[in-house]
Amino acid sequence: MANTFEASLTELERIVRQLEDGDLALEESLKLFEDGVRLSRECRERLTNAERRIEVLMKEPDGTISLEPVQPVE
Repeated sequence: MANTFEASLTELERIVRQLEDGDLALEESLKLFEDGVRLSRECRERLTNAERRIEVLMKEPDGTISLEPVQPVE
């Protein structure tokens, strides 16, 4: 997981576009698919880790989770 989440997601989107075009040889398509699955798993793991960190930060002293609405960034 050397890339940032954003870089991994951009690469995953590129792979999906290439696979959707369908102009690749079978072996190249399989390689891209494998890379896409790996990137998808990495992104999911990063999101899960971020979610856990947020839950820890939002935890109240009594152990309950305090969820507050997040203001959109403009």
